[in-house]
Amino acid sequence: MEAKESKQFAQSICEFLSQKKAQDIVKIDVADKTVIADYFIIASGRSTTQVHALCDNLEEFCKKEFGIDVIRSEGVREGRWAALDFGEVIVHIFDDEQRLFYHLERLWGEGEKFEDND
Repeated sequence: MEAKESKQFAQSICEFLSQKKAQDIVKIDVADKTVIADYFIIASGRSTTQVHALCDNLEEFCKKEFGIDVIRSEGVREGRWAALDFGEVIVHIFDDEQRLFYHLERLWGEGEKFEDND
């Protein structure tokens, strides 16, 4: 996937998460900081049930709309903190408590807060 494509893919994920009522969505360009991905997306769910549902729905969306399967995932079952690796884009979905604890924005930079213009 080229840089322009990964940027659009990351933006589409942000829009999808917003439509599914994820909160505090942040997209961080990490291409110059690491070789593991071009973008990290960080979002919050209000409960473990919502975190789990966001992950499941996002996997389905990426497969259907882009033909991209999740390469690996961690923490989805527990629903407190989940990481979904789509290659160039890695998505972290937290409950509020875990997001405050890990505070990935501090490690990777504040990033670009997703603003839904609808």
